Amino acid sequence: MVGVAKDLGDSVGFLTGILCEILPIWAALLVGSLLNLVGYGRFGCLSLAEYQLYLYGLSKVISLSDICALIFIGTNGETYFNTVSLVSCIQNFPKSRGPVVGILKGFAGLSGAILTQTYALIHSPDHASLIFMVAVGPAMVGVGLMFVVRPIGGRKQVRPSPSDDKNFTFIYGVCLLLAAYLMGVMVVQDLVSVSNTMVTVFTIILFLILLVPVAIPVSLAFGTNQKASEEEAILLPVAQSSSKAVQDYEEGLLSEVEEEKPKEVDSLPAQERRKCIVQLQLRLVQAAADGAVRVKRRRGPHRGEDFTLRQALVKADFWLLFISMIMGSGSGLTVIDNLGQMSQSLGYGNAHIFVSLVSIWNFLGRVGGGYISELVVRNHAYPRAAALAVFQLIMTFGHLFIGMGWPGSMYFSTLLIGLGYGAHWAIVPATASELFGLRNFGALYNFITLSNPMGTLVFSSFIASRIYDHEAEKQALTDPLECNGSICLFLTSVIMAGLCILGALLCMILVFRTKIVYANLYGKSSRHNLR
Repeated sequence: MVGVAKDLGDSVGFLTGILCEILPIWAALLVGSLLNLVGYGRFGCLSLAEYQLYLYGLSKVISLSDICALIFIGTNGETYFNTVSLVSCIQNFPKSRGPVVGILKGFAGLSGAILTQTYALIHSPDHASLIFMVAVGPAMVGVGLMFVVRPIGGRKQVRPSPSDDKNFTFIYGVCLLLAAYLMGVMVVQDLVSVSNTMVTVFTIILFLILLVPVAIPVSLAFGTNQKASEEEAILLPVAQSSSKAVQDYEEGLLSEVEEEKPKEVDSLPAQERRKCIVQLQLRLVQAAADGAVRVKRRRGPHRGEDFTLRQALVKADFWLLFISMIMGSGSGLTVIDNLGQMSQSLGYGNAHIFVSLVSIWNFLGRVGGGYISELVVRNHAYPRAAALAVFQLIMTFGHLFIGMGWPGSMYFSTLLIGLGYGAHWAIVPATASELFGLRNFGALYNFITLSNPMGTLVFSSFIASRIYDHEAEKQALTDPLECNGSICLFLTSVIMAGLCILGALLCMILVFRTKIVYANLYGKSSRHNLR
């Protein structure tokens, strides 16, 4: 029940999405920090009071409902951190959504290992100190960065610049280094008795690696860039004259430019052609504001424009993406949540190694999913959902390996399922922002996160658990809850594999429906006009 409360708090973000649209970014971070502090802080205080009463032989003061409520409140604060980070960074880098989402979700996947190593430095047997760290640490970070994490109004990434590509590649390298380092530290601490001095050294190195990406904004802020791009100089007047009216008419004006520009413009040199197009855009903006030009628009937004949550919920594309997410992430989370029983059924004595491995593969899936999907849309102007379909097919083989129960199959299964599950959380948010816009991305993203508890509720509680219990009863072992052999997992694995195949088919339907959108966003003609 506590686990369900945690999953619900981490996934139910309706209020988060609404508040992030109404409140400024700093206020949303403040709300998240307060929820984290109140939920875990109050839980820590009650835990300490219960322990003191226990020492005196008195009754308990914490009920299970109290624990679930406080855990829900504490983990719900995380939805504010996630939403603020994703919304801010995607708005700042709209042409690099895959790397942005992959890197952010990748670091989120490693946060548990980072906090575990930090707590090892405290080396306190009192669990209250752990709860205190979880309550105060994230809250302090959120309050300290309230005015730092935000969309930058003057930062308009018209197209990915070479410096952006280099910086993202550098951060990818830091991500891989961090994952490899954490894995090495975990292995060493599990196999060898490590002194407090070595734990301190390990933790200091960890924080140094975490601080390395800060070098990028520092170098960009204080470095001298002598070669300012000509594109930014040309588009500067457009950015300065931008207003709400310009945003409302932007899509229509782009089509008007193609209709109104003289034919001889196409024969001009590239530099002159860009200047003429920008000047024509400015004249159309002014004419539209004066009412001299009427830009025709159909009722309701089109794919690629800004949708509200209500408008998105009536679109087939949104439900194709959402149901595909349930199929893929739900089946993957079912395996992750039941690694203990699965490894025991297949004869593995220690499930901890699989928990650690799937965490690392989950991280690599998030980072790699964002990178690979970005190559698909950037180099081929093809829908990002195609990459999601490939990862779901990879998960299919992972489920089948578990069902077959071959020697070493759990190692391959955790690799394939961890990679596929992690890729969902990099690809799906980026796809939603491309198809349904950035203005209400917070509400859209938090609705999509509901796929996690929905998937695990149906697939784990109603399918995997019942099949496992049925096979355990047939074996009639000493422990009625224990089942041995691959037969315990075969039917469940086949069902999970079938769900992944169904999810991949839904993704391909979405690909067919949205090819024109990605051709307009990332096609050669679109990039040519932006340049």
